Amino acid sequence: MQALTRPFGALHLQVDGPKGAPAVIFANSLGTDLRLWDRVLPLLPQGLRYIRYDKRGHGLSSLGGGSVIDDHAEDAIAVIEEVVGGPVVFVGLSIGGLIGQVVASRRPDLLRALVLSNTAAKLGTAESWQARVEAVQAGGLDSIADAVMERWFAPAFRATPGLALWHAMMARTPAAGYIAACAALAAADQTEATRALRLPVLVIAGSEDGASPAAVVKATADLIPGAAFHEIPGTGHLPCVEAPAEWAALVAPFLKDHAHV
Repeated sequence: MQALTRPFGALHLQVDGPKGAPAVIFANSLGTDLRLWDRVLPLLPQGLRYIRYDKRGHGLSSLGGGSVIDDHAEDAIAVIEEVVGGPVVFVGLSIGGLIGQVVASRRPDLLRALVLSNTAAKLGTAESWQARVEAVQAGGLDSIADAVMERWFAPAFRATPGLALWHAMMARTPAAGYIAACAALAAADQTEATRALRLPVLVIAGSEDGASPAAVVKATADLIPGAAFHEIPGTGHLPCVEAPAEWAALVAPFLKDHAHV
């Protein structure tokens, strides 16, 4: 385990791959930790440096702030500057993809390319996120976990024993960290900034994603000139978990093209 000191405390990191190699940074979704990427990392190109981290208020990272998307973007920028020191390929899923869009807009010098998985320039509405916050405040994360699993995963995966592990990961997320991230999502709208992006972008959707439907994801891809869009059939919000081979088959060539392997 590694930790990066931030004003709010420790940001938990995991770094795999040779020091000095071209780097790829991963930002995960609401209610998950850096284990989100476990199944795809072995399927991605060797010789790269893969950096994962837990968002503030998630996993082993400290609580503190995080109620605006800029907080999370500043954490990602700090990881890039302090761990890598130069440009990376950024891979983000859900809120992680929104964080990537903010970093790409504000610090284009730090990104070579961007992978946006199951995300959009604007995710949900202020009203829907406020309802989520109120539900968590009233009954805790466990009270909404079953409904979240239905949005995260297609029926085939929900019928497997593995579902219980993701249910537990989400339900055990610190409520304060989860609520802060919901507030950040409620206020975030990167539509105009994302429309102005001019870097290589790969966009991935799941055909059965109940959290960020494929049509919403594609609409964000359509904002970015030259962005490539792919939809993975039979997957929900976390295709890197449900269909790691299919997800990696899209991302691996993109990394070979843009990570300077």
